[in-house]
Amino acid sequence: MYGDMPSFHPMENTFIMILAVVLYALAGTVFILRLFRADNAQRPGKHIGLGLGFLALLLHAWLLYQSVHIMQGLNFSFFNAVSFAAWVIALLYLLAALSKPVESLGVILLPIAALTLLLDYFFPGVRMLPPHTDWQLRAHVISSILAYSVLAMAAVQAVLLAVQDRALRKHHPGGFIRSLPPLQTMEELMFEMIFIGFLLLTLALASGFVFLDDMFAQHLVHKTLLSILAWLCFAVLLWGRYRFGWRGRTAIRWTMTGFVVLGLAYFGSKAVVELILKR
Repeated sequence: MYGDMPSFHPMENTFIMILAVVLYALAGTVFILRLFRADNAQRPGKHIGLGLGFLALLLHAWLLYQSVHIMQGLNFSFFNAVSFAAWVIALLYLLAALSKPVESLGVILLPIAALTLLLDYFFPGVRMLPPHTDWQLRAHVISSILAYSVLAMAAVQAVLLAVQDRALRKHHPGGFIRSLPPLQTMEELMFEMIFIGFLLLTLALASGFVFLDDMFAQHLVHKTLLSILAWLCFAVLLWGRYRFGWRGRTAIRWTMTGFVVLGLAYFGSKAVVELILKR
């Protein structure tokens, strides 16, 4: 319930939060400059952006530990959960960027991670997971967050793919479009993310049905139905890709639809319960 946690933050945590936000912003700026500067000699090195991102990630992890792991158990209030999901997304992105041409995602993902830090700091809350929660429930929660995180990256990739496709169709591949990988590579990366996210979402749903007492209980039924609907969206998309070679706008539409439904399942009801109903 909101209001049970004091709004006071230790001075060192305030400093760490500000530093993490600045580092995320700097890392995002590096990737923006790499996208919009056509001259390779004027671009900052990729390793600079990754280094700043990983430093921000470490500070973000410390702040999450302070706010999530408290004496009464695990605190997964709305903004804590959003911040944790953003941290996982940033971690997966930075690890992927070490070996794959996905650095353009950082232009969107890293500023979002910084924003969730600010929201978590200024709007603290308490939504407890008991300290003796069994490993099965924890496994379900972790697999759910991982699935959401990977599919969120796929959704951002879909947005960039849509912008790139639109520019190429209008024969205006200027600006940062020239710095993006080829359209086919962007599309292949998106489907790799969707496939991994789909497997994790399948694991999350399966673990929920196996380990939870009743996935269709009143307080879970909306989450369960929306998660299943999102799973079906991604299943149809992957089947369409395999069977009919779906790509381009069709793939983008299915990806964004599935992600929006999944976002409603994971955070929509949580926002209503905690932020609006104050329960």
